[in-house]
Amino acid sequence: MILRQEEEKDRQKVFEVIEKTFKDAEYSDHQEHFLVEKLRKSDAFIPELSIVAEIDGEIVGQILFTKITIENDSTSFESLALAPVSVLPEFQNKGIGGLLINYGHTLAKDLGYTSVILIGHENYYPKFGYEKTTNFGISFPFDIPEENGMAIALTENGLENINGVVKYPKEFGID
Repeated sequence: MILRQEEEKDRQKVFEVIEKTFKDAEYSDHQEHFLVEKLRKSDAFIPELSIVAEIDGEIVGQILFTKITIENDSTSFESLALAPVSVLPEFQNKGIGGLLINYGHTLAKDLGYTSVILIGHENYYPKFGYEKTTNFGISFPFDIPEENGMAIALTENGLENINGVVKYPKEFGID
């Protein structure tokens, strides 16, 4: 398997991978493939952090990290959102999602980012070091179950003294 930066020529296949991944997902609005298309055109997009997993020349997975901020009354902190991570159904439960997450963390850290925020399954992401955002004093601009909002520090003290509300790019459709 090869993990690499998504290229322009990959975009239609990535669209299909994301669509198929979330087609039957219980906790999904089934719009993730459109979200990724919008995010690619935004200021939040970081080309190096749109990563595909390829097996025998076929794209079987994709992950995207985009710029967000965590804001309070006095300060704004830069962070990343992980959304989405996609693996074709027939390739799931083989560790591909985990490889994409860990590889993405490494690249993000190398690019100077210190943390990642996500909304996801409470039994999956803690395996990669994610903790509840409430542990850090970070909240979301909408209601979610506490156990589904998670964060990870990519560097030592990467979330120390950082607190506030996550602010997403307008492409997420969150006010």
